[in-house]
Amino acid sequence: MGETLVIGTRGSLLALRQSEMIKELLEARWPDLHVSLEVIKTTGDRILDVPLAKVGGKGLFVKEIEEALMGGRVDLAVHSMKDVPAQLPAPLDLAVVPAREDPRDVLVSQRFESLDDLPHGAVVGTSSLRRAAQLLVLRPDLCIENLRGNLDTRLRKVREGAYDAVVLAAAGLHRMGWQDRITAYLDPERFVPAIGQGALGLEIRKDDDRVRALLEPLHDASTARAVAAERAFLHTLEGGCQVPIAGHAVMSKDGVVLTGLVASLDGRTVYRESAGAPLGSEEALGNDLARRLLDAGAREILDAIYSAS
Repeated sequence: MGETLVIGTRGSLLALRQSEMIKELLEARWPDLHVSLEVIKTTGDRILDVPLAKVGGKGLFVKEIEEALMGGRVDLAVHSMKDVPAQLPAPLDLAVVPAREDPRDVLVSQRFESLDDLPHGAVVGTSSLRRAAQLLVLRPDLCIENLRGNLDTRLRKVREGAYDAVVLAAAGLHRMGWQDRITAYLDPERFVPAIGQGALGLEIRKDDDRVRALLEPLHDASTARAVAAERAFLHTLEGGCQVPIAGHAVMSKDGVVLTGLVASLDGRTVYRESAGAPLGSEEALGNDLARRLLDAGAREILDAIYSAS
C-alpha cells in the first residue's frame, strides 16, 4: 500500500468538485498516493438565511475545516481563496496556490442579455456586499436582494424567476462545466473581482513537510504572486465581508498591476485606484495601495461600517 492523504472539504457540489480536481492532480503526479475526501460542514453552510456580513463573514466557510486540520483529522484543506480570511491560525500555512481560473464575475439571467439590458428596478440576487455596491454604482435603480445558498441553488432560483438576474463567480461555473449558464462576463475594469477570486488555496499544517512536498508540483508562482498582492491589500485594510472591498492583480513578465476598491454599502462613495510594481514586490504593492485608499477617504467608510455593526 502507498501513502495516504485526507482532504478536508465543504460538502457543496462546487467544493467537492474543487477537491476532486486536487485529488486527481495529486494521484496523477504520485501514482502510489491514495487521496480521500472528508466532508466537513461549516457554520457558513449551516446558516443560510442570514447575510454573511451579519454572522461573521467569510471565515465561517473555513473555521471548522481548519480545526480539523490542526487536530490531525485531515491532512489538507482545499479552499476557494476568496473565502479565506487575511490572517490564518498560527499553526497553518497556505502552502500552495494552483493556477487560477477565470477571476471575473458573471451575470446569469433567463431573460436579459447584459447588465445594461436589465430593466429599471430589476431584482438582482447576491450575498456579496462587494457585488451589491458595484451593481449600485453602475445601476443605482436596481433592487439588490440577499441571495445565499450553494451555486446550484442560486442558479435554480434565477431559473425559476425569483430574480431577474444573479451575479456569480465565473470560476465556479467553469469548474462545474456550467459555462452555458453564463449570460455575460463582467469586465474587471468595470466590475472589480473579490480578493483571490478564481484561485484555490491548499492549506496545511506548517510543520507537515511530507504533505508540503506532495503538493509542491501543483504550485503556480504567477497566481501566488497575484493573490499575495490582493491579500496584502485586504490585510492592510483590515477588511472582511462587512465592507465592500475588491482587489484584482494582473501579472506580466515585468511585474504586477493591482486595482483596489473600497465602496460604501449604497455604492454612492467609491475609492478606486490602480498601481504597479516589479516582481517580488507584490505584498508591498498591496500594502501601499491600501494605505493610499485609506488616506484618500476609504478609512471613513470602514470606520462608519464597523461602528454601526
